[in-house]
Amino acid sequence: MEVIEILREASNRIYKNVKDLAGTEEAAGDFGRGAGGDISRNIDITAEQTVLDYLKEIKFECIVLGEECGRVELSDNPKGYIIMDAIDGSANAVRGVPFFCSSLAFATENKLSSITDGVITDLTNGDMYWASEGKGSFLNEKQIKVQQKEPIYKIVGINTSGGSNELMQRMYPIFQNHNHTRHFGANALEMALFARGLMDVFIDFRDKIRIQDIAAGCIIVKESGGLLLDADLNPLDADLSYETRVSFIAAANQKILDEIMSQIN
Repeated sequence: MEVIEILREASNRIYKNVKDLAGTEEAAGDFGRGAGGDISRNIDITAEQTVLDYLKEIKFECIVLGEECGRVELSDNPKGYIIMDAIDGSANAVRGVPFFCSSLAFATENKLSSITDGVITDLTNGDMYWASEGKGSFLNEKQIKVQQKEPIYKIVGINTSGGSNELMQRMYPIFQNHNHTRHFGANALEMALFARGLMDVFIDFRDKIRIQDIAAGCIIVKESGGLLLDADLNPLDADLSYETRVSFIAAANQKILDEIMSQIN
């Protein structure tokens, strides 16, 4: 079985196990802080355990890097890393806001740049975004691309949640200059919407985002034709450590990247 098929099946199983859980009292609970630093909720634990159980069932030799469970070694001779944020947008999921997803990626080495496969599943409807290196990005079975034309409305996704005063001052011109700005509360799913052409730029310059949040999004953005850069406008890369925090910008093309960056103080 190919890696992408394993990720897709694991993601499918998450959807089946949590689709009726969101917005219920059972979704919440406080299970302490997970490896990523956030409070683990019942819906997070259920989703992660679904993936771990499946990987053990098929005896897939890997190291799992989960946002809640931390590093789980499923083999002494691993083929690579499964990078897992089983529920991205946990606050939305617990409250029942219909914007949250699962994010699963596979990397051969301890670097973002070694990711070969990724799957993001919209857990409100089962839509699955997926990509493998060199094979393009897909929504379910239809290939997707970043926005190819001059958009009627330029939509800029921007995550400033918990951002510093300095960051807000830097970003203020983007809000001021007639851009249609959006933030929905789940970076992975927002990267998928960008890859689908529904946003023209997506920015997170907070230096807070974890690898688990963006791993699958990275390969899906790249395979859809998008530019994915760090805050210094170099190709985005980082190690897979739990201490790693990154900033990034995804843009549909160089023209819109230049336009948006010219607005940032």
